[in-house]
Amino acid sequence: MNSNTRNSRRHSQSGYAKIVALAIIVFIVLVTGAGLGFLTASLNTMPSLKGEIRPAASSEIYDVHGNLITTIHSVENRVPVSINKIPQNLQNAFVATEDARFYQHIGIDPRGILRAAWANLTHHEVEEGGSTITQQLAKNALLTQAQTLKRKIQEAVLALQIERQYSKKEILEMYLNQIYFGQGAYGVQAAAQVYFGKNVQDLTLAQCAMLAGIPRSPNYYSPFNNLKAAKERQATVLEQMVKYGYIDSTTAAKIKKEDLHLVKHSVKNNTVASYFIDYVEQLLVDKYGADAVYKDGLKIYTTLDLNMQRAAEEAMKRLPTVSTDKNGIKEPQGALVAIDPHTGYIKAMVGGRGNDQFNRAVLAERQPGSAFKPFVYLAAIESGMTPATVVDDSPVTFGDWSPTNYEHEFNGPVTLRTALADSLNVVAVKVANKVGPDKILYYAQQMGITTLVLNGATNDRNLAMALGGLTRGVTPLDIASAYGVLANQGIRVEPTAILKVVDRNGKVLEQHTPRERVVVDARSDYILVDMMRSVISEGTGVAANIGRPAAGKTGTTSDYKDAWFVGFTPDLVASVWMGYDKGQYMHGITGGSIPAEIWHSFMVKALANVPPHDFVKPGGIVSATVSNKDGLLVTDPKNKDSHTEIFIEGTQPTKLSVPAEKKKTPDQTAPPNGPLPGGSTLPPPPNKTDKPATPDATVPIPPVPSDKPAVEKKN
Repeated sequence: MNSNTRNSRRHSQSGYAKIVALAIIVFIVLVTGAGLGFLTASLNTMPSLKGEIRPAASSEIYDVHGNLITTIHSVENRVPVSINKIPQNLQNAFVATEDARFYQHIGIDPRGILRAAWANLTHHEVEEGGSTITQQLAKNALLTQAQTLKRKIQEAVLALQIERQYSKKEILEMYLNQIYFGQGAYGVQAAAQVYFGKNVQDLTLAQCAMLAGIPRSPNYYSPFNNLKAAKERQATVLEQMVKYGYIDSTTAAKIKKEDLHLVKHSVKNNTVASYFIDYVEQLLVDKYGADAVYKDGLKIYTTLDLNMQRAAEEAMKRLPTVSTDKNGIKEPQGALVAIDPHTGYIKAMVGGRGNDQFNRAVLAERQPGSAFKPFVYLAAIESGMTPATVVDDSPVTFGDWSPTNYEHEFNGPVTLRTALADSLNVVAVKVANKVGPDKILYYAQQMGITTLVLNGATNDRNLAMALGGLTRGVTPLDIASAYGVLANQGIRVEPTAILKVVDRNGKVLEQHTPRERVVVDARSDYILVDMMRSVISEGTGVAANIGRPAAGKTGTTSDYKDAWFVGFTPDLVASVWMGYDKGQYMHGITGGSIPAEIWHSFMVKALANVPPHDFVKPGGIVSATVSNKDGLLVTDPKNKDSHTEIFIEGTQPTKLSVPAEKKKTPDQTAPPNGPLPGGSTLPPPPNKTDKPATPDATVPIPPVPSDKPAVEKKN
């Protein structure tokens, strides 16, 4: 009986195994068939090496209402040259940067793909590409830039065909005559003429390295658009040439310092939204390639509102002209960005005086000064403080740094509302010391500031950050987006410029979907917004008063190098920056003067047809009458030294105010925060009930940036 049972079980298991094996075989056959079918379809629709020539068509850019802003013409500046006229240094620079094994592989390079994947993984960014020069040639000459499996298969097969049909020198020659370098220049000869005013055979090593770095992102790395980024990219190319043995490290170090001798860049004709158009072009070229943008007749629907854009450009005419450089660039410069806080739509963008291509609204990282203080006070509110919390505006020292106010005077005990409205530096630093720099930086990062430096020998995790003394600074786009969170009840919406892209056949290539997330408690948000309304109604930003509910903050850095006004209504947020490109001093100009006036002029016109309404008040907000002296409850209606304040329910004072002579003045000098742990992303802050730890007072404070944040003047 036992033998029969075992035999039966064995037969059952054998039958089950056969069924599983049959299912696996069927699955493999189906997958293989589908794969072969997809491969066959991809190959059948693949263009031949002769190419499929279609007439070039200009692309069109529209505003948010469907109005045509401009047409991007398909004019192509290309002068093909033979490989014999292309300097060996330029050939080597491209091979080292784009395809180190170009002379060894057969068109595709599995080793290169694995190496690039490892480099990208370990460096957390794209250091090297996986596509060979031959694959790039196939893609640029014969295919679209679509990131699809079908296109990658076609690209690989075409690369193998190209390698069989042409020599390495011929492939490299076609590639160097094909690629786009920005400024309408296709190929190395046109690029040499556009950027250096010379033929390609006459380029220096420094110029070769510069050109080799541009095709990665032609608009961003163009030295005419962003010389700093172009130089950084040039350094990367030189380091790659050292890595693969084309030059030595001594030569590379010398070349990095060499003058590029760029030609004088011809000034663009002033057109409406020129900086915004350049910004959109850069985004599209990086994603779809130059040929798609300039030849494929795309229809690009953007977030721009032409009426608001004209209002922004008109407002920026208030900038004074102190000097004009050799390229005709007026100084001081300025930038303005306006965003719908509910959708993230960029409604207006001015990146400068309208006569160059350096988009300061997006690329200029400048010190924000006191415009960074709202993040300090937000962290304070989230830590349980209130607008009525009183801090002693009195001398204090942290290590070897003693922060001061603009007028080098102290005001004694003041509420947080008054301290923010009057932009008192000492109070902001004391508050930052109490809540801790990490909590402040956490909210700044979550709200949209992308330029914070959180680790390394020099970083932003110190008390100077409270006054806007940052390692890198902020961009006008970032800080406008971050303030937009406040205008949107604590909800962050990623800023966007492009709503939809449609190809010449009507196929939608992309369509924007807003991304929202709550980053600030709505009650804390409302409290801070109400405090920032005082900046405009009675503080440093009175020049920005537009006669409707609005909030904002001025910012002025030390020695008047940067001046800001960033503000918002429930419907629109805008940042205005003013300063010299090379950081000269603007004596006497504060954020409450010209920037506030520009903001006022823009907002009045931009919102002319929008009915005014107030900020939405969430539940859980209560009010109480408190003393101006100590922030405690006042029950005597005749007490004139009091005001009505708002609070998150549960944080309002419960003790009665007592006469000043009965109070003891506490010691306001707290020990400085010590060095903070490293890390590129800050953890969530502690709960409101958690008290910040007091570090060992013997630990020195991290170094304060040399360009100390400036004090704010009440205007």
